[in-house]
Amino acid sequence: MARSFSFMDKLLINLDSALQTTFGTPQTTERVNPADKISEAELDESEKSLSASLMRINHAGEVSAQGLYQGQALTAKLPHIRTQMERAAAEENDHLDWCEKRCSELQSHTSFLGPAWYAGSFALGAMAGLAGDKWSLGFVSETERQVVAHLNEHLKQLPKDDEKSRAILKQMKIDELQHAKLAESSGAAKLPGPIKLAMSVTSKVMTKTAYHI
Repeated sequence: MARSFSFMDKLLINLDSALQTTFGTPQTTERVNPADKISEAELDESEKSLSASLMRINHAGEVSAQGLYQGQALTAKLPHIRTQMERAAAEENDHLDWCEKRCSELQSHTSFLGPAWYAGSFALGAMAGLAGDKWSLGFVSETERQVVAHLNEHLKQLPKDDEKSRAILKQMKIDELQHAKLAESSGAAKLPGPIKLAMSVTSKVMTKTAYHI
């Protein structure tokens, strides 16, 4: 018999997830890091710095994705929508792990503002969930499609020999598109233009900040 969790139980579970995401080791799925079997290229210092900055942005984006999905799962009305959000969050944890390891390999750090990215996204996700599942799913769809656009830009900007980072971003792009399509097939509402614009502006602020910090 499946256990029924109270709102407080769910809140504590989300707190644990937040701590794992921002300060600990997130729980990943069974998938293998797509960069594991690729040899490290000989990058010069400027190339290494560029790759590290781009991977730091993507890591910050994955921290935000965790906050978003956990916030939505907390307030989702329908059980299957909650399960869908939780599975998406688990797959985003893979991305989080891959990006963090790649930053380390490039002798760099992840964004120091991780807790802020998580908290802000969690609040947005929770509000989207409270608005209703179709709006929550619409938020997922638009977020993921904006992420894919960022990934396309990063794939163009990466040093041509950095195949390890490229492999990670390519798999992330596949996953993000799947999450967007799943949200849409599950009844996602189309978000109004002003909300899409606000999301885009917020994303650009995070991107520019995480590039350096």
